[in-house]
Amino acid sequence: MPIEILMPALSPTMTEGNLAKWTVKEGDKIKSGQVIAEIETDKATMEVEAVDEGVIGKIVVQAGTEGVKVNQLIALLLEEGEDKGALANYQPKAAVAPSAPKSEIGNQKPEEKKSEPVLTSDFRLPVSERLKASPLAKRVAAQEGVDLRIVGGTGPHGRIVKDDVLKAKQSGGSMRGQVYRNPVDVMKLPNNNMRKVIARRLTESKQTVPHFYLTVECELNKLLDIRKDINFEAEAVAGKDKKPAYKVSVNDFIIKGVALALKKVPAANASWTDEAILQFNNIDISVAVAIDGGLITPIVKNADQKTVIAISSEMKDLAARARTGKLAPEEFQGGGFSISNLGMYGVKSFSAIVNPPQGCILAVGAGEDRVVVRHGQMVARNMVDLTLSVDHRVVDGAVGAEFLAALKHVIESPALLLL
Repeated sequence: MPIEILMPALSPTMTEGNLAKWTVKEGDKIKSGQVIAEIETDKATMEVEAVDEGVIGKIVVQAGTEGVKVNQLIALLLEEGEDKGALANYQPKAAVAPSAPKSEIGNQKPEEKKSEPVLTSDFRLPVSERLKASPLAKRVAAQEGVDLRIVGGTGPHGRIVKDDVLKAKQSGGSMRGQVYRNPVDVMKLPNNNMRKVIARRLTESKQTVPHFYLTVECELNKLLDIRKDINFEAEAVAGKDKKPAYKVSVNDFIIKGVALALKKVPAANASWTDEAILQFNNIDISVAVAIDGGLITPIVKNADQKTVIAISSEMKDLAARARTGKLAPEEFQGGGFSISNLGMYGVKSFSAIVNPPQGCILAVGAGEDRVVVRHGQMVARNMVDLTLSVDHRVVDGAVGAEFLAALKHVIESPALLLL
């Protein structure tokens, strides 16, 4: 009897996924442990290994199929001695529906899944096929590097002809002195699984988590001096022809600082449930990393016990693998506290949304020179705004303030980060 290959659940909250790719084809003989497919979950693309040996008799769900339910039949495997005749009258077993995941916020019931709009094939076509242009005009535009979306058509019914393309080329790619509208007013960009999950969880967070915000201003001058010395030493040891063994960033110091502050104020390292507040014994820091289609929060585990250099190396590895979808689930699921840093984009300050079920998230702005008063004198100092977003059910205002005071102390006394 053929063996059913079902859509696997690759994370505790997964109810469906996209079958991105088959690495085998019908008729291939496979062994247990062999990679047979790649599945796109809400956070990453993961490989699926075969459990049994046999021959791929039939691929039921084709590569590129979206929204495949967990435990849905995706392929049939022929056992030794069987041929395709065994598939003729085969009736698939009734699929077992996956249990609905618990809401990440308390015991709230998950929302019912609404049907997604079907995208018409028109929005999947290349731009050149959607525009009214003659074949010659398209060919000349491709050769001359002219974007047809900014070319006005003078042919019948606004059709773009060769002369229109050449005139646009002569005028620098656009028709000067004239205004032309893009014939495609709106583009539909399909929501991938990651974007859907981000939208659902952040909506739940803002609607059901009572947020409040605390901001503290920290001086970075001493930290920047220490960072410069550490990186200079790595470059000096490496020499001109070698790559330095490490290069620490301000964010690496902040991760370490948050870990030490949580060690001093453990009440901020907690999450909410209706039955009890869960206070974490380990200090695991989730760090937001922007990737194509959304963001992901890889975790630096036991950050309080690691050096700044070790944290820097680990974060570079986690971020690189996050951007290529190579993180294992345990590397981005969990964590007790989150950090989101937009300082590299020049954002002065912002308030992040709590990442449930965690109780806090720290938003890090850009460091900049500001005039401050020190010992009655106005001086220039490099300052940064740190804003703590808090779930008030878990952390009270006094606890949040105590945490920020501890963080400010270690950031402004960076020698403490190196102990």
